[in-house]
Amino acid sequence: MAKAPVLTPRGDDFPRWYQDLITKAELADNGPVRGTMVIRPYGYGLWERMQAEMDARIKATGTQNAYFPLLIPQSYLTKEADHVEGFAPELAVVTHGGGKELEEPAVVRPTSEMIINASFSKWVQSYRDLPLLINQWANVVRWELRPRLFLRTTEFLWQEGHTAHATYEEARDFAAHIHRQVYEDFMVNVLAMDVVPGRKTARERFAGAVNTLTLEGMMGDGKALQMATSHELGQNFAKAFQTRYLSKDGTQELVWQTSWGSTTRMIGALVMMHGDDDGLRVPPRLAQIQAVILAIKGDEAVLAKVREVGDRLRAAGIRVHVDDRTDIPFGRRAVDWELKGVPVRVEIGPRDLENGTAMLARRIPGGKAPVSLDELAQLLPKVLEEDQELLLTQSRERRESRTAEVTTIGEAVEAATAGGWARIPWAVLGEEGEAALAEHAVTVRCLVAEDGSVPADGDAPGNVAVVARAY
Repeated sequence: MAKAPVLTPRGDDFPRWYQDLITKAELADNGPVRGTMVIRPYGYGLWERMQAEMDARIKATGTQNAYFPLLIPQSYLTKEADHVEGFAPELAVVTHGGGKELEEPAVVRPTSEMIINASFSKWVQSYRDLPLLINQWANVVRWELRPRLFLRTTEFLWQEGHTAHATYEEARDFAAHIHRQVYEDFMVNVLAMDVVPGRKTARERFAGAVNTLTLEGMMGDGKALQMATSHELGQNFAKAFQTRYLSKDGTQELVWQTSWGSTTRMIGALVMMHGDDDGLRVPPRLAQIQAVILAIKGDEAVLAKVREVGDRLRAAGIRVHVDDRTDIPFGRRAVDWELKGVPVRVEIGPRDLENGTAMLARRIPGGKAPVSLDELAQLLPKVLEEDQELLLTQSRERRESRTAEVTTIGEAVEAATAGGWARIPWAVLGEEGEAALAEHAVTVRCLVAEDGSVPADGDAPGNVAVVARAY
């Protein structure tokens, strides 16, 4: 009788495979309140690595971290009409505190434009105070009707950046810099994710923004996932909060602003873009454990060698975990590390000691081969870089092979419903065509220029709409 697979095969039921993997790789559990989640240590370790990489890139722009309150006076949200309309269905509102009804209800932040702009209006007085560049790492709450771990949860973790500038051009250029040099650089070079940078249509842009820049990734089932966004807010929030500065010419001017964010949704993207029927495949540059050293048996000489190899690899700059739990069957441990997607396993038993070798199992391309114990420290950095590049290549090849060039709305719908993306001239699609796509649960993920760059204008000649079904 065939042994049942550890995970539901992706080809049989992709959503079930996703849920299986989140649970069995010990990434997260459902929380007690519908739509919330408990992020388990291994999943949170991935988020910590993402935070570290992102935070370094954000700070390199001159942005500083701060923290703002979780609760926002409800009246703040009414100050910018588009913003409140966009978020109204998702709000969680606190009406009682300390056993009494509050004089004014407080909203649990769905995003922090309002509470941060209240501070900006006090902090900005002169052109010398600009640009004001602030980021916070926080949690937000958006009441989710159809929750799915990491992808759509009522509470999630994120970073949100908020900036104020003296001119439109400065704000526009900063939003673009975050989009490409922070977000895209991180996703391509750390997450090994081939993403499409583009511009949102008016229908899809952030509530209250004048322009939204996005990065879209193709998941393993061909659906799209919005990975991160960077918004030009124009002067909409500056007008709402009267955030003005005294210019060099002595005149009072409204600031120009941006906001931008990325979330724990990226962990869900990591699962769906790189995972396979055996579990996660974590890019080596992201992995909190790049190599796990496994003792096959509880032989004292084996255990000593396993620990020695671990120390040697750590000294070589590799993030290592030593698994010497020989009271647990070796096969079970190997499957567990495979599920967790650790890039390489170094397996050592008594016979390996005799031969001066170890068995090297590579999670990303698959396969095992014996290697010299003396050469491991020199070999592994090269192996890890090869596997990092392979993941990026595979994600790019998937997107390219499953993206169709089309010229009609019907063809676009057909490509998207068949599990792929479509590219259609925006001049052919337009806003009416975008509405027609929505009837088939297909959306315009972004607009790109003919050469694949981000268009300067939503209606620029030659713009191409990338359309897909999305999470």
